[in-house]
Amino acid sequence: MTIGIILGSAFASDRPLGLELVEERHVTSHGEVTLHRAIDRDVVIVFRHGMPHRWLPNQIPYRAHARALADAGVTSLVVTSSVGVLDAGVPLHEPLIVDDVLMLENRLPDGSACTMFDVPSDSQGHLVLDDGLCSRLLARQIEAIAEAAQAPIAKHVLFAYAQGPRTKTTAENRVLRQLGANVNSMSVGPELVLANELEIATAALVIGHKYSVPDVPVAEDIADTLELGRRGFERVLRRLVDELRPVPFANRIHRFRR
Repeated sequence: MTIGIILGSAFASDRPLGLELVEERHVTSHGEVTLHRAIDRDVVIVFRHGMPHRWLPNQIPYRAHARALADAGVTSLVVTSSVGVLDAGVPLHEPLIVDDVLMLENRLPDGSACTMFDVPSDSQGHLVLDDGLCSRLLARQIEAIAEAAQAPIAKHVLFAYAQGPRTKTTAENRVLRQLGANVNSMSVGPELVLANELEIATAALVIGHKYSVPDVPVAEDIADTLELGRRGFERVLRRLVDELRPVPFANRIHRFRR
């Protein structure tokens, strides 16, 4: 059973976390994508924006990534992202675990439904969230590993998915905060939904790289904030590669009998 990790904009190196990787090309019904398998470890990495970075958030081949991960034997997945922080009480550049997701429209950036079941098939069904989009068992493991790595999880947060590629307006950020969201980004949401539909236990580990709060200034250039986020991720992710173990899928797909 393989662990999957999705890396975002903060990681532009073809040897992230000091790992040696080999490319795996996967041809899926939703397109061809390249995964990267770690040598000597049962870990597969997805560079969300491609390697080198070439896809804006609205161009990411979410379905192809999800199907390729399942085809590669991934049974537990960690989705990472540098996020905007909507809550001034959430620190920047420290690891955060997503407890729940606010995704007001279950849609991909192209406007289609966010689902692997885009055409009728025997595998289709309703994703029933008994455990939630974020696996509690996987989150507990991540929290324990982060503590041992002396990079403890700073907070558990509610994540809001907001489609890109433009940034949010002040009014939009204010509304998301009023709905209870602590952080947001232009990815993560679709990855959690699609992986769960493929019965992959999934957790989200994020780091705030800037405040998206009215009256809280953004002090650094975005490239600088992403670099600080990458440093915040590295210690935890390196230990996860070595120590994280797959967990059972705790949601279910309700399929109708024929």
